[in-house]
Order: sequence, then structure tokens, then C-alpha cells
Amino acid sequence: MKIILLGAPGAGKGTQAQFMMNKFGIPQISTGDMFRAAIKEGTELGKQAKALMDEGKLVPDELTVALVKDRIAQPDCAKGFLLDGFPRTIPQADALKEAGVKIDFVLEFDVADEVIVERMSGRRVHQPSGRTYHIIYNPPKVEGKDDVTGEDLIIRQDDKPETVLDRLAIYHKQTKPLIAYYTAEAEAGNTQYHRLDGTQPVETVSAELNKLLG
Repeated sequence: MKIILLGAPGAGKGTQAQFMMNKFGIPQISTGDMFRAAIKEGTELGKQAKALMDEGKLVPDELTVALVKDRIAQPDCAKGFLLDGFPRTIPQADALKEAGVKIDFVLEFDVADEVIVERMSGRRVHQPSGRTYHIIYNPPKVEGKDDVTGEDLIIRQDDKPETVLDRLAIYHKQTKPLIAYYTAEAEAGNTQYHRLDGTQPVETVSAELNKLLG
């Protein structure tokens, strides 16, 4: 059960990743977490990544793929894994393939940009506790105030419409080509590609995943 998750920020990948982790007992691997763990453990790859990051340089694809290979060789990946946020580009997808990593399913969470902007720009956060609200889907009892403490809610920088649009533009430019790449891989019989309508209720998407993967 080796799975790649594709989808724009705010498309609901994280929520469904939790469902699949619990259901199938497989870990979610995000490159950010992986880098942090390797740096903390002081592994050889971690040291190389840290040196580059300290200089403000991007970590090259070969190093990222080496880290992914290292991570998926761990015992907790025996039943499989979920790759989230990787590969981001065609060269990374090629490098993964060349490294002999076989992917069983590529799952794309499809949500229109305007829906994502509405979802994310409607979020409100009570910073001290981390409680989150949404002005449409989960509004606080009193507008702009935390239900428990009555303190002010904030809009995180990441959730501001202009930031969301910037992140979506990067996603479309970098990651959209992967949809064509993995569709072609599926047609060649190398993987299975499924597109899910991310605007459906969470439970509906989970049920669909259950059917696809179960």
C-alpha cells in the first residue's frame, strides 16, 4: 500500500491521510518532517541537508530521494506509506522511479481554486490554544471571539487570500504536471490513478477511499 497524495494546499489531503493511517496502519511521510527528523538524529544525509538549508539553498532532488529511500526502509513502513508533498516536480518523480520505489496508488484530491480560497481564508484561529474555527462551516458563538476564553481570533498569514493564491499558483506550476505524469504511468500499468472530488463531505471521501484501497 504505497500511496502518493496529490492536491493543492487546502484540498483536504491531511484529513484523509489521518483516516488512511489509522485504517491501514501506515505512516504519512512529509519531506518537511523527514528533514527535521534526519537533522535531529544527525544522520549523514541530515547533516548534508542542514548545511544546505543553513546557507539558504534548496536541497537537491537526489538528496531528497535518498532521504525518502532511507525513511521507507524503516520498520514502520513494512505495510506501506503515504507520501505527502513529494514528489513535487517531474524530476523528483523520475528520481523516485529510478530509485526503484514502486507506487501502488496515486490519489488526487481535486478542488477548484475558488473553493480552496473560501475554505482557507475563512479559517480563524485562537492562537494560545490552537482552536480553529471557520466563519461558514464552524463559526464561533460570538463573531471573532474564542468560544472558551472570549479572546480574539486571528487569521493566520498562510490563510490570507493573497497568500493562498500565491501557494496555489506555485502548486499549479510545479505539481500540476505530475497529474499528467502519473496518469500516463497508470495507463502504462505502473500504478493506479484515482481522482477524488475533494468538495464532498469528509466522510464521503473517506468511504470512497475505503472502497478503492480496501
